[in-house]
Amino acid sequence: MVLTVTPNPALDETYALRALVQGSTHRVQPPLARAGGKGINTARVVHQLGHRTLAVAPMGGPAGAACRSELASSGVPHLLLDASAATRRSMAFVEEGTGLTSIFNETGFALRPDEWDNLLAVVGQTLPEAACVVGAGSLPPQAPQDFFARLVRSSADAGLPCIIDTSGPALLEAAAAGAYLLKPNREELEEATGCADVVSGAALLLSTGAEHVLVSAGAEGMWLFSAESPQTFLAASLGRELSGNPTGAGDAAVAAAAVLLASGDRNPHRLIRAATAWSAAAVLMPAAGEISPRHTTFADEVQVQQIHRDLFPLRKETV
Repeated sequence: MVLTVTPNPALDETYALRALVQGSTHRVQPPLARAGGKGINTARVVHQLGHRTLAVAPMGGPAGAACRSELASSGVPHLLLDASAATRRSMAFVEEGTGLTSIFNETGFALRPDEWDNLLAVVGQTLPEAACVVGAGSLPPQAPQDFFARLVRSSADAGLPCIIDTSGPALLEAAAAGAYLLKPNREELEEATGCADVVSGAALLLSTGAEHVLVSAGAEGMWLFSAESPQTFLAASLGRELSGNPTGAGDAAVAAAAVLLASGDRNPHRLIRAATAWSAAAVLMPAAGEISPRHTTFADEVQVQQIHRDLFPLRKETV
């Protein structure tokens, strides 16, 4: 089972419109609304493809009630904790034709200290059923910065690989705790590490304690860095840009990695190929948390290269 933990979930609302024009009025159809947040989106993809999953998250207020109702009707297995704070909202505006997407994310509201302890306690109770743990998304205001680090350590104590997809200081904390896999995008990597280039930023996370770092960069593809082979890294790309909504692409990549790790498969080449294919397939869907059946054909199209850091970018080997 893939266990996902989303400390700052959201009611995701996706609007379709002809074009987003600053300073003007737009008339739109009612949005596609569903429970969201990175971990919940990951669980949706895992569930869609027939693998076992459980999404854990705190929920509160009207948006939280809407998320509860939607998850119950969707069939995605979930365990939701009552929260004193209202669940936030996230709005995506997708322009028809171009697929250009503008996203407005509320920051969220603070949980009480006892609610953080309760969340970790509930996760601890579900760990015996899990084969891989995913901690994903932002942290709400006043959250303990070591929340994801504590999740990593709890997973390690249970003998489970833990994937963390977050940003800022929490990403560095998770690296120091020894996360099996970190999944920042290129901008999040630079923000957290202060390194302008991907190779240096990933190297910093590995030297801090992470075992693997998977960096996403949209149409450019993904890079996978591993502490066990510091002189080389893998680069994967579909080789072409897709038109659509990229909102859930990173979540689909995490889902691919989690499914492989939960099955006991830790082959880095298969991991980056699946992550790249699933990420691309997510772009074709209208909202985060689902992927197109074309992920199977995309997997055949993905090009994976092994790059030697000391000769980068001159020497590449297709593998």
